[in-house]
Amino acid sequence: MSNLELYELEGCPYCAKVKTKLDELDLEYESHMVPRSHDERTEVEEVSGQTGVPVLVDPDHGVDGMSESDDIVEYLETTYGQEASA
Repeated sequence: MSNLELYELEGCPYCAKVKTKLDELDLEYESHMVPRSHDERTEVEEVSGQTGVPVLVDPDHGVDGMSESDDIVEYLETTYGQEASA
């Protein structure tokens, strides 16, 4: 079991892309919904240094706050997908 955490926003297409990959890989994760206003996203800013979402935290692999959905999807595939078991 992993300790993945995902900071996300309801209705965010980039967040949905990451959630789809998490589901494809059958990974459990803790979801943190962030406020719509960037000014109120202090928790995600503390984790990643910015207020955009999605942000992935994976303490098991030293990932403190990865942003950018494409980077996260690639990371998940490489770390937890078929590439990881090859």
